[in-house]
This record gives sequence, structure tokens and C-alpha cells, in this order.
Amino acid sequence: MNRRTFLTTATAGAAALTATLPLASASASTRGRPAPDSAPLRTWFEATYRSMTAMTTELGLTADTMDVSGTGTPVPSTQTSPTNIGCGLWSTVAAAGLGVISGSVMHQRLARTLTAVEKLERAHGFWFNWYDAYDGSVLTSWPGTGDPVRPFLSTVDNAWLVTGLKIAADADPELRPRVARLLADADWSYYYTPYDPADPVAGPGQLRGGFWPDKPGKGEPTGHHYGALNTEPRMASYLGIADDSLPTEHYWHLFRTLLPGMGQEQEPEGAYVTIDGVRVWEGHYTYRGRKLVPTWGGSMFEALMVPLFVPEAAWSPYSWGTTHQRYVRSQIEHGLDEAKYGYWGFSPANIPEGGYREYGVDAIGMQEDGYNSLGVVTPHASFLALPYAAPEALANLTALARDFGAYDDRYGFRDSVDTANGRVSDYVLALDQGMIAAALAQHLRPGLLQHPFRTGGFRTRVRPLLGKERFSI
Repeated sequence: MNRRTFLTTATAGAAALTATLPLASASASTRGRPAPDSAPLRTWFEATYRSMTAMTTELGLTADTMDVSGTGTPVPSTQTSPTNIGCGLWSTVAAAGLGVISGSVMHQRLARTLTAVEKLERAHGFWFNWYDAYDGSVLTSWPGTGDPVRPFLSTVDNAWLVTGLKIAADADPELRPRVARLLADADWSYYYTPYDPADPVAGPGQLRGGFWPDKPGKGEPTGHHYGALNTEPRMASYLGIADDSLPTEHYWHLFRTLLPGMGQEQEPEGAYVTIDGVRVWEGHYTYRGRKLVPTWGGSMFEALMVPLFVPEAAWSPYSWGTTHQRYVRSQIEHGLDEAKYGYWGFSPANIPEGGYREYGVDAIGMQEDGYNSLGVVTPHASFLALPYAAPEALANLTALARDFGAYDDRYGFRDSVDTANGRVSDYVLALDQGMIAAALAQHLRPGLLQHPFRTGGFRTRVRPLLGKERFSI
């Protein structure tokens, strides 16, 4: 059930969007124009967006998964999550920004989803982890199996819904008051445990994985905090720092690597530095002679989903920008040179034979029993690599489509491919299609989805932090 939550342990915790949209990252000569060689990418975007619209129910909520292996009309899954809904929102904004749908269609679709989100049951200002995509009810039993589901308030899943809502409000001014009312109660300090120098295990200055709110007070917390910096929960950290519900020092209490002597994939190198009065272990790993900041499990989306929206590489070119580049290069070399699969790109996805699991490059993740690649290549990982290795990403995706039939014009790329036996997943997943849509939008029209994360508290509170970052790489 905990399909997309990647945890650090408690002990590791020790210690109207059209051509008028402001595009902060595009130059005056390229702003609003398609990138060179964009024809196949635009075709891929259109197919990906068809999958997202097909996964969106009449209520306006984007379902979690969809089986696209048959010839008839596929039926979306019953369940949806805050992440899935956020993916649907930003994919629709991207479709309008790229001219795939009109501004009026964008407004209609965003407004429908917003109406559904306004009606969803919440607790402590946040959304539960699983809803019925068709009627909006909170799931208390899992579709198909009847297994009990204990309603949960997930930090990272709420971050992606808030991201989608912010993008929707930025794109459609008419919706801004409604989004503002929804977000008024989303106070990220709910998840935060303040730093306690006398007991950094109990008080690590980090965010909880979430809460089960069926207990008195705040509810029952997870037994872990999100301690690793280079993982997707940092989107929640950025959102909270930007809106001033989290202190800026929280950023410095996250781990670049675990501390020396702690159990992790390799003994890190680096040095302690003091930044903003916080003693920070600026550690790094070395993989194939390349210094980088690892993720928790070694997967692509942990490192590279957040910079689809927050311009980390631009604001921190010699730290975040450098580690992102090296992370992608490490994934490429693992697939092509080390494992010799002939293909690359490893990230959590549907198992081609059915189910779901984490895939990654074990050596670039902190977890000792990390994610392994197992020859299963996930197309969304290549799309995430576009800003850092566009020719290689395009070649890899073209090969997956040509050699395995991993792409079709109805719904885009299937979720995964087993390169050993040629088995292609029968499914598309909203999270992974949402990453593909955002990555293509960023490549085809730089800055399209980033404006809300380049202004306001992101500009005044988050950007200065990233400017001070000094990874030891």
C-alpha cells in the first residue's frame, strides 16, 4: 500500500496559460517557441496527455493507474491519491501552454477538478492518501481485495497536490481565490519536528512521513522522518519554507549523506561546514569516479522530479546543477556500461509482469538494501533526464519504442520494459505520465510550469538557501 513513499529510518534521522505566461528561464529569443527537434516530443506529449485525460473520471479526479493492453476503451482504476490529482492539474496546464487544448478547455477541466478537490474530506488542512476517483469518498478498503486502508495524511503526496493547485492558480486567475481558500489551512508545520540539539534523534528538524489522524491531537505519526535531502519529499520542504510555515534552518538539517559511521551504501567523504549557524555534514558518494549527492534508493524520480518545478540547477549550478548532471550520467553508465542492458533509466514503476516496485541504481542510493535495476527500464526516467542529457534521452526512448513497442500513439509510453525478456507493462500510471508531461513541457517551452516556484517565497526564501549550498563534489 505504501507504494510511493520512500522512507529514512528514525535512526537515520539522528543526528490563463498562453504565450503571455512569464517564462523566467527562457531567453527573449526562445520564449514561447518550441525547442529544436521538437516534433517527436510534441507527438509524445499529445499521447501522454491523452492517457491523462483517459484516466480522469467524470468527477474530475485523475485515477492512479490504467490498463492499456486491450483494444477497447480502458477503464481507470478506482483509487486516486493527492499526487495523481496534482499530476492531472499540471498536465492540463501544460497542454494549454503547448497549444494542445484551448484556454477555455483548460479552464473547464481545471475548474471541474478543483470543484472535486473542494469536496474531498480533509484533516488538519491536508488530504488523505487514497480516495475513490469516481465519487470522492475516502477509501477505507482497497479496491479488488477488500484489504483495510487506514486513512493517512502523507507529507509527500500532499506536496504534489499543492504543487498542482499552485500551477493551476497561476495559469487561471479566475481560480486563484478558490485555490487560496483551499491552501489557507495547509500548514506544513503540522508535519515538522523542531530541531532539538540535546536530542537530535527525537528532534531532527525534519518532516514526518505523515500521520494517521484517527488518534487524538495531531494523530499517530509515522515512526520515521524524511531525512534524506535528495529525495522527492524535499518538495514539501520547499513549499513550507516558501510560505514561512517551516523555518529556513530545516533545509540544513536534511542529510546530503548519512553521517560517517552510520550504516549506508558506502562510507561517505566530505566535510562539516557551518551554514546559517547550523553544522552541516556536506557528504558525497563516488560512483565510477564521479562525486555526487546520493538519493535514498538510487532512483531517478527521487532526484529529478522536484527540479521539474523548482529551478535548482539555475539557482545552485555548482551544487544542485552539478549533482543532477552526474546523477543522470551515472544512470546512463550503469545501464549501458556496467550492467550492459543496452538501455537505461531506472525508477519506481509498474512491474512488467504486474505489481509495483522500486527500481534504481543501488550504488547511488544511501539505503544499504537499495533499489536494484534488474534490467527493468522505466521511460519516465529518460524524460526526467532531458535537461541534462537530451540526445541520450531521446536515443534511449526511441530505442525503447522501436525495439520493444513500448510506445503507442493512443496513450504514450507504457510504464516499464523488462529488457531481458522483452515484456512490456500493460499499464500507464498517473504519477509517471505526469512526470513525462511536465518534463516534456519544460523541454518544449522552458519555464512553462515553473512560474509559481520562481516568485514569492520561493524567490525570497528558497533561492537564497540554494545559493548558499556547497555540496562537496
